[in-house]
Amino acid sequence: MEKLALHGGDKAHAGSWPAWPICEERDIERITQVARSGKWGVGGELVPEFEARFAEFVGVEHCTCVTSGTTALEVALLALGVGPGDEVIVPPYTFIATASSALYVGAVPVFADIDPDTFCIDPARIEEVSTEKTKAIIPVHIGGSPCDMDAINEIAQKHDLFVIEDCAQAHGAEWKGRRVGGLGHISAFSFQVSKNIPAGEGGAVCTSDRKLAERVWSIHNCGRVPEGAWYQHDILGWNLRMTQFQAAVLLGGLERVEEQMKLRDANGKYLSQRLSEIEGITPSKDTPGATRNAYHLHMSKFDAAGFDGLPRSAFVEAMRAEGVPFSAGYNPLYKSPAIVAASPVDYSDVCCPACERICDQEGLWLSQNVLLASQSDMDDIADAALKVQRNVSALLAAAPASE
Repeated sequence: MEKLALHGGDKAHAGSWPAWPICEERDIERITQVARSGKWGVGGELVPEFEARFAEFVGVEHCTCVTSGTTALEVALLALGVGPGDEVIVPPYTFIATASSALYVGAVPVFADIDPDTFCIDPARIEEVSTEKTKAIIPVHIGGSPCDMDAINEIAQKHDLFVIEDCAQAHGAEWKGRRVGGLGHISAFSFQVSKNIPAGEGGAVCTSDRKLAERVWSIHNCGRVPEGAWYQHDILGWNLRMTQFQAAVLLGGLERVEEQMKLRDANGKYLSQRLSEIEGITPSKDTPGATRNAYHLHMSKFDAAGFDGLPRSAFVEAMRAEGVPFSAGYNPLYKSPAIVAASPVDYSDVCCPACERICDQEGLWLSQNVLLASQSDMDDIADAALKVQRNVSALLAAAPASE
């Protein structure tokens, strides 16, 4: 079906969506403060200030800021002693860093399928792929929706495994009233420009384990020792320190995030209600026990049968023509050429059916800035989907009968 047949007349959403990232006058003042101080890196005050405030926000004792969410995962794995010969269980439906971080420390990512309703890792699938080589689990709070942390922690305790929460998309999300990032042994956050608290790039490692936090600090700071001499390097580490400029931006984002979370939550729930009324679109569900979704993404499943057989790709294209920026999302990580080439194991026989259906046919995303718009804009999204649905039916009705 051609795009022009599915889209005609005025766009369902003619306006623009909220700009991202946000920069306010206070952010510029902080950046200027850093520039004039001459303390752009080590010795500046804003990184320690943000670390303390972000630790309080997450509900943990310790936070160490690093260069990215990817390095946050790598540092977390190294701090736990995960390395060659170890296996790390990860979901296949996530950004590549969740799996590549394991490869970078010499471990092997092992894929456990996701729950088709929540898009999060399925605890029942974790035990199916666990072996005597398994050392850690990395549950990903995908799109800001918390995983079933009770079940995951129970499995980890049963098999003596570490739990590393991947919170790259889940700033402020909550499981049974507790913020994600403090529910496992250690956690990793991202402050990449698309994230709900952005700094262009950057990340953080959080934990309430003091000894673990000290090891994280050493790894990210060239192997130095807390309270040690500047040129005292007791372990091998890297320079993964965050700059004061990034912290200046992050402090502003942290000040705004609560108000933004309330708006995303209201719009996310309202949009889910509207979309659930449309045959062929099913919004993802929160895991029972999740008490707050951070809505970094609004995720849904598309069923072509509800649109008279229209492929997802054509639906996405038609929705974009209507002014609604849907995207299809991830591909299964065990099919990623980079992961396949770098891993010492063969993934050719790996199949995660729920992940593959969502990746290949069903998954629909809207990014978090869309949810910072108005409720009437959410109506535009649903109305656009209904318009496409009607256009498909009209196109088929007008098509000449086959001979």
